[in-house]
Amino acid sequence: MNMNVTDPYCFTLAALFSLTLVLSLAIRYLRKPKGDQLPPGPTRWPIIGNLLQMVKNRPTHLWIHRVMKDMQTEIACFRFAGVHVITVTSSDIAREVLREKDEALADRADSYSSNLISHGYKDIIFSPYGESWKLMKKVMVTKLMSPSTLNKTLGDRTLEADNIVTYVFNLCRLQSTIKLVNVRDVALTYSHAVMMRMMFGQRHFEEPAEDGGLGRKEREHMDAIYQAIDCFFSSNISNYLSFLRGWNIDGEEAKLREAVDIINRCNDPIIHERMHLWRNKNGKETEEDWLDTLITLKDDQGMPLFTLDEIRAQCKNINVATIDNTMNNVEWTIAEMLNHPEIMEKATNELDMIVGKDRLVQESDIPQLNYIKACSRESFRLHPANAFMPPHGAIENTTLAGYFIPKGSQIFVSRLGLGRNPKIWDEPEAFKPERHLYDRARDPMGVTLMEPDMRFVIFSTGRRACAGTKIGASMTIMLLARLLQGFEWTRPPGTSQIELVSAESNLFMAKPLVASVKPRLAPHLYPKMQI
Repeated sequence: MNMNVTDPYCFTLAALFSLTLVLSLAIRYLRKPKGDQLPPGPTRWPIIGNLLQMVKNRPTHLWIHRVMKDMQTEIACFRFAGVHVITVTSSDIAREVLREKDEALADRADSYSSNLISHGYKDIIFSPYGESWKLMKKVMVTKLMSPSTLNKTLGDRTLEADNIVTYVFNLCRLQSTIKLVNVRDVALTYSHAVMMRMMFGQRHFEEPAEDGGLGRKEREHMDAIYQAIDCFFSSNISNYLSFLRGWNIDGEEAKLREAVDIINRCNDPIIHERMHLWRNKNGKETEEDWLDTLITLKDDQGMPLFTLDEIRAQCKNINVATIDNTMNNVEWTIAEMLNHPEIMEKATNELDMIVGKDRLVQESDIPQLNYIKACSRESFRLHPANAFMPPHGAIENTTLAGYFIPKGSQIFVSRLGLGRNPKIWDEPEAFKPERHLYDRARDPMGVTLMEPDMRFVIFSTGRRACAGTKIGASMTIMLLARLLQGFEWTRPPGTSQIELVSAESNLFMAKPLVASVKPRLAPHLYPKMQI
């Protein structure tokens, strides 16, 4: 059921206050654990808990962090109606969540957005912990993200790394005087193209854009993916009061439905056509991309392992998982470098020393690019894509930091809280890549994008860790290295500093980064665009 609300805020307040009269909910929502102490938290209303404060204090993540700072606590409990939401900003407690209590906290939170995006929990990101999820995770790790598969798709990733430097090079040639480039658009073009190549074996849905960038349908697809991600991470009251789902009280559900419809309109024709080809004896015979793998996997009885909806859900997972981190990290890193030219100089000097200027940097060079990886790590620490990790759900009663955590609680590990925690980091607000340069005698593998100690969050750890950490790290460092090697980046004329301000709905830069750029390699090194 859909409800058009002319004043969503007033309607929300009225709905919340009316709940206090619902006696049927009182027993459930007023029930408190006996003999166990919950983590500290703000004062709550009867029945609705902190739901009213959540609605009044947007964006919610800023309010939550402000409350925790005022209370001087690194673990807090907010009660939104009948749901205990536990927030964590300590690396010690984060490790407890993701290691010691990993299995007890391996569930996911139920919400309108996660249900819709996952086709009713038929995926790996949003599905509850259980046998179906374990099967999906196994396939993702052993099939799609296996070393052999990633080696097989190396050519696709290299092709798009070539395309992106040529795309920027062509943008420079098209501008007669000042060469200004939208860095976010460049990062999105690369991220989307790599994802499309590996998943669907093609760069475009329909006709390619003339300049080699995102076409109309690709841009529409990308915008819908980000809208779906924003809706998932937003704090909607229907996340905690399930009987309000479908009423579009916050206005977010309508946005989400539109976004998911767009993603389906882009993905589904390719999926349906591919399934038809595999079922046709004269159709496809060899697996060429991730979609082929998902379609051709068989169970013990020789039947297709996944249903149509499970394949659609997994494709959406890949859409969501391969886009935001790479784009966000590279844009913030270049923005920070523009404000610290000495850091950019060190990074380009590393490239010139290790790779040179006679060939383009390759994935095989990444292990040696320690300073560039340190810059990327520092951006992940200081500028995560979202304030919190996707919430973990408590399968059973447990404890964290000595506090009681009831079954059904949602645990939010704060990316911001960890990355900017002064107990963990010296000068936490400063961009200092050198802090990530390890002692090579102690760490012979050099700098990586792994962070198992949870001092900040890149790809997480534990059962719910990202299955694509290797591909995510490779995409991010490859894009950053290619842009730094191929071009000289400076602030736009008349700009003394890049404004480093985060958006509110997510933590992307509030305004897309625009920078002056000029090629720094010989013209013949910029390949011909391959679309």
